[in-house]
Amino acid sequence: MQALIEQFKSKLELTPTKFLREHHNQINWDCRIIGILGQKGVGKSTLILQHIKLQDNISEVLYVQADDIYFGAHTILELAKNFYSHGGRILYVDEIHKYNNWSHEIKLIYDQVPLLKVVYSGSSILDLEQGGADLSRRVVQYHLPVWSLREFLNIRNGWSLRVSTLQEVLSGKVDFPYGDERPLKYFEEYLHKGCYPFFIELEFEARLRQVINTTVSVDIPKYAKMTIAATQKLKKLMYYLSQSVPVKINFSDMERDLNLNRNELPKYLEYLEKAELISILRMKATGNAILRKMDKLYLHNPNIANVLAENTANTGSIRESIFLCWARAAKYDVYESPVSDFEINNMTFEVGGRNKGKKQIESVTNGYIVKDGIEYAYENQIPLWMFGFLY
Repeated sequence: MQALIEQFKSKLELTPTKFLREHHNQINWDCRIIGILGQKGVGKSTLILQHIKLQDNISEVLYVQADDIYFGAHTILELAKNFYSHGGRILYVDEIHKYNNWSHEIKLIYDQVPLLKVVYSGSSILDLEQGGADLSRRVVQYHLPVWSLREFLNIRNGWSLRVSTLQEVLSGKVDFPYGDERPLKYFEEYLHKGCYPFFIELEFEARLRQVINTTVSVDIPKYAKMTIAATQKLKKLMYYLSQSVPVKINFSDMERDLNLNRNELPKYLEYLEKAELISILRMKATGNAILRKMDKLYLHNPNIANVLAENTANTGSIRESIFLCWARAAKYDVYESPVSDFEINNMTFEVGGRNKGKKQIESVTNGYIVKDGIEYAYENQIPLWMFGFLY
């Protein structure tokens, strides 16, 4: 255990605390079992280490990674008991989806070491959701989304811009310091690399490719017990989406274009969606019917699209995907609009370029044109970039 403690303290020393995501304060850190979920690369490990550095008594906590070689000869349960017997109070386990039968051991810790708190995180939302269901009422789970445009601007420029409500956005009221600063310049940069905290790295595209490949080649196959051939099909499907306009789901066409079995396609889409590599836009429905009413497919965010398509991704798909990504991250239910692109809270949104007309929303009461390429809101025409301030 001493080696784990030394590794933990070494990581803690290198953890920056200058910028702390607001999601940190939305977590009830007093809960006995906490799960922090999200796409690989969004900053879950950093968030946990920042919390430890700023809030915890270092002598009473331990942070470990679930794929450490230590667990080749020991279990998480053994570590928890040993750590608690030496005065430990909080155990943080990162990348827990890489540990077999993890949810069973977390339950045993809950039952057998009742005074020890456990915080776990993981990059694959697939196993985590499955394990979270097994843990039932014992665990409180939180989701960490990709970075918003507002967060990107704050850390990039050292600003402290505040979150805007949906109504403020629709009124054109966002906390942007105009003057010499122009939002469209930053928005273009964000679309290429602003969704992830490692945007400052020179090898950003290589890092993001690694995130995508690990999710498709390791995390999803582990969860779904897929063959190597099946993982190649997942990659083929993602590349297809990166080259396409917003894809209207037609399993017959996709079977023909991708040479995939149409009976396998719904499962492939489910895996990719839960792993947050793609987004599926659905029509309004109730109960289990929502599973059958998939309408459009998008890659989860423009950074993924631009990396896979080598910066030749379809512009219309980029616009719609980031609108959908931001709205869902802000916890809005987003559906396909029967007359336009999206519907949120009975409001209709048509997304397009600066010359987009109003024809598609003329018949609706609460309709908005969301335009790329404009700086200011005018009447019901709202700049696309402003929705990046929703969280």
